Amino acid sequence: MGELSVSLGLWQDRPSIEAVETARAADELGYARLWIGEMATYDAFALAAALPGTIPLVLGPFAVAVRTPVQIAVGAATVAELTGRTVEVAIGSSSPVVVSGWHGRHAPAPARALAETAEVLRTLLDGGRADVDGKVVRTRGYRLRAPAPGGPVTIAAFGPQAVRVAGRYADRMVLNLLPPFVAGRLVAAVRDAAADAGREPPRVAAWVTGAVDPDDEATSRLARAVVGYLGAPGYGEVFTEAGFGDLVRFARTGPSPRELLAAVPPSLAAAVGAIGSADDVRSRIAEYAAAGVDEVCVVPVATDADPAGRRTLTALARKGREWQ
Repeated sequence: MGELSVSLGLWQDRPSIEAVETARAADELGYARLWIGEMATYDAFALAAALPGTIPLVLGPFAVAVRTPVQIAVGAATVAELTGRTVEVAIGSSSPVVVSGWHGRHAPAPARALAETAEVLRTLLDGGRADVDGKVVRTRGYRLRAPAPGGPVTIAAFGPQAVRVAGRYADRMVLNLLPPFVAGRLVAAVRDAAADAGREPPRVAAWVTGAVDPDDEATSRLARAVVGYLGAPGYGEVFTEAGFGDLVRFARTGPSPRELLAAVPPSLAAAVGAIGSADDVRSRIAEYAAAGVDEVCVVPVATDADPAGRRTLTALARKGREWQ
């Protein structure tokens, strides 16, 4: 048995406030968790505190080169106490566009930053005082004043170094934009890394973009959502492994977004997502389960015909929050 959750799409070409309705649908339909990412739209902690309902929350992945462990822990504890919900956090390396371009930060030794941030977060979230003088992360003397929320620490991983870090330090690893067979390879890799570290392997979650009975608008939105990741480190290698190496090489030559979008075939979105009839999408989710994924986080595509992705979420909802 695995868990079926929802991740907010935060589609940049849809109204931002639509995320609230997606969250409300996830809560009403009984999904296991709501994942709230953070990139170009809302502050994840502020959005989480404002949402209605009681569904457990996973916040992030937060870029470890942008937010400190103390900031992340304070945010999680704040949301947990103010809302009374279960609140978990996720961290990742993010991308050069976000870290260097938007925030003007450097990202030295990203794998080490992930490892040291995870260690500090584990201490803080459990209510301890963090005193760490790492090569990247340094903090001394802070302990949460609000009740410590506890909960697992999740690491977003793709490349070999990040997967090894997840195997050594994470309670959960989360994957994004990849086909089931690649997910299976990374599940095996993180289990090997955990075995080498002498610990139980982390659970594995996968964000999977989903659309039941997609129309042309949904198909176009899926293609636009992929464009920004084609040339990114880690993501590009996953797309290459999925059979789109020529497109990745083209993306890395620096074409305009319009040129790159025109080159994206419909088969790419289908390769890394779950689209089609309700039965098609359920079958696709089952493929991720067969690959060893413990939790599939549906990212519902929002369109004029399916505002907030509610129709897709309703079609996929399962009594008991589980799927087989």
